[in-house]
Amino acid sequence: MTTLAPLAPLRSPCPPGACDCGRESLLETPGTDLRILRLTREQEKILLARLEQLKDLADLRHLQNRMYEQLGVRVEVAPGFHEVRTMLGIDIQIAELPGMCRKTRKSIPAAIRRGLNNHPEIAFELLNAHDLLRDT
Repeated sequence: MTTLAPLAPLRSPCPPGACDCGRESLLETPGTDLRILRLTREQEKILLARLEQLKDLADLRHLQNRMYEQLGVRVEVAPGFHEVRTMLGIDIQIAELPGMCRKTRKSIPAAIRRGLNNHPEIAFELLNAHDLLRDT
């Protein structure tokens, strides 16, 4: 597990009762992975803007890997269990992660959906990668 250097900026705490992230207990537990706390509100805005500007499926996969490497956030993007008629049919799951703000947990999938809406060809690539558009 990774710990932060003392000089690394940490996300400021949410107002009391507004979030269930467990930031304080995460900080109090020695040896825990604190990477998620590196995502300050300003950096979150940059990340969300970047997710909205996806270029292709490889770019999405690259961002998924970078989020895991830098923040410990696992994001899974795949066609939903039911029919995919709109971008809402794309299933975007974020693994539970102590220290991740509830608002962030909702805003990352929303930004990815906006990116897919901006470039529907990425959604088609995703469907094709799961053999849903393969010619029979």
